[in-house]
Amino acid sequence: MLQHVWERARQARCLSEVVVATDDERIAEAARGFGARAAMTRADHASGTDRAAEVAAADEATLVVNIQGDEPLIEPAAIDAAAEALLEDEAAPMASLMKRIEDDAEITNPNVVKVVVNNAWDAIYFSRSPLPYSRDGESRECFKHIGLYVYRREFLLGYSRLRVGPLERAERLEQLRAVENGYRIRMKETRYESLGVDTPEDLERAEARLAASVRG
Repeated sequence: MLQHVWERARQARCLSEVVVATDDERIAEAARGFGARAAMTRADHASGTDRAAEVAAADEATLVVNIQGDEPLIEPAAIDAAAEALLEDEAAPMASLMKRIEDDAEITNPNVVKVVVNNAWDAIYFSRSPLPYSRDGESRECFKHIGLYVYRREFLLGYSRLRVGPLERAERLEQLRAVENGYRIRMKETRYESLGVDTPEDLERAEARLAASVRG
């Protein structure tokens, strides 16, 4: 799965280098086995963002993209779109992606993170609960968050020093740390259908889609 993520990320136009950040030597060894650069990090990081920050501290990159290792079907175009969102808004410290929810079952699925934005396309809130709530039962437009982040390096390096608030602790969503501390997250809509592997059922779906893409 990690190799699929790495190979797809390398196809993104915006990335000059792809690094596998981990605190597990077994993962690092596997990454080196298929030709990736692996960076060992501390084992006490609370989130992937904190881990990415440790690696970015030793690098001179202007922008840093945090790609989850459980997204074997990540599209290179989606990575480029997230980076472009930050390049288009010089005042935003970070950016991410969202997709319109078409399957109602995803609205109530806690593994599918929902996001609402303001008129400027900045994130207002992220939640595992249905968002927004329709008091009158009318149909509403819902978006799910795609767990792909782009940071300005300076902001990322200071991210771990931001206060972890009650919303991040309750939802267990690291991006809420930026929202709670008053920082903007510029969102961009995508048609990319994310498939994070969180359960054995997710793994079966990912394997089926990968097999179908090979046959196609």
